[in-house]
Amino acid sequence: MTSLPVSEARTERHAVFVWLMSVTALVFLMVVVGGITRLTESGLSMVEWRPVTGWLPPLSEAAWQAEFDKYRAFPEYQKINRGMSLAEFQMIYAWEFGHRLLGRIIGLAFFLPMVFFIVTGRIRVREIPWFLFLLLAGGSQGVLGWYMVQSGLIDNPDVSQYRLAAHLGLAFAIFALLLLTAFKIRAEGRPMQPVGPGFRLPTTAFAALVFLQIVVGAFVAGTNAGFAFNTWPTMDGDLVPPYLFDTVPWWLAFFEDITTIQFTHRMMAYLIVLVGLWMMIAGRRSGGSAKRAGAAAFHTLLLQVVIGIATLLAVVPVWLGAVHQATALLLWAASLVALRVAWVSPSPRKR
Repeated sequence: MTSLPVSEARTERHAVFVWLMSVTALVFLMVVVGGITRLTESGLSMVEWRPVTGWLPPLSEAAWQAEFDKYRAFPEYQKINRGMSLAEFQMIYAWEFGHRLLGRIIGLAFFLPMVFFIVTGRIRVREIPWFLFLLLAGGSQGVLGWYMVQSGLIDNPDVSQYRLAAHLGLAFAIFALLLLTAFKIRAEGRPMQPVGPGFRLPTTAFAALVFLQIVVGAFVAGTNAGFAFNTWPTMDGDLVPPYLFDTVPWWLAFFEDITTIQFTHRMMAYLIVLVGLWMMIAGRRSGGSAKRAGAAAFHTLLLQVVIGIATLLAVVPVWLGAVHQATALLLWAASLVALRVAWVSPSPRKR
């Protein structure tokens, strides 16, 4: 079999890169829409999961009424939204339907081009298991999403914060895997600038803390902790609020006590700023791509901190909460870029 010229091979692989970046952008949109769905309390409006047949919304007044009747049989309507009109139901249904439809579109946008690229050889044989794993990860996200919704269709009309954190964490993990795979393909045959080993430790710590903060943020959302202590820099006048860890056993407070959860989210942010500053300084010492990646990640972090404080002080309006979630994705992407620069780039040669 004759190998393709280097320029032609790069062009064909570039198509795979563009495809992966397009799917990554769709996942970005999916996470933001999911955040809006949560903030508008729309996630429990669809009480059935029809992954194959659920492509179309209700198309007649009778069909809408049937969906509304199903919703009214569950606790969210009975305990929170009793008396809701059909028009109001259609508004929350639209967000949840859009979220699920976008998930289906992402599935097709990944699967169909993947098959084409495998058949045409643009995805290499040794890469096929990895791309099948990515497909499986995306499918499992849909299953996990329904598992999360089920937790809110019982006596307490709110989804489990544990399942919400798992759902959001997996979404960010899938986003990372897609982005890093795209970066790997884009970098084929291109020399990387040397990066000093001093950049690796702070960058790795920074990325790990950003991901952990995202999971903590899911617990903030899942317990509605963002609607309490809407002051800054204190929490209703206290730098360290009373009743921290006021659970038995104490460690459950990290997951179930809104005071502890919000305090943890704040303290994590301050810690990430310090580690981010360390990373940026280390990047400046290394120079080149490390300097640029470290600075970009740190400045994105500062933007996210400002948006987070504004979201808290404004008592989490939907639009600002959505911006906060979108910026979290940008920060995660920036941290991944820095992480790749730190670990993929060669170390400078010793003289």
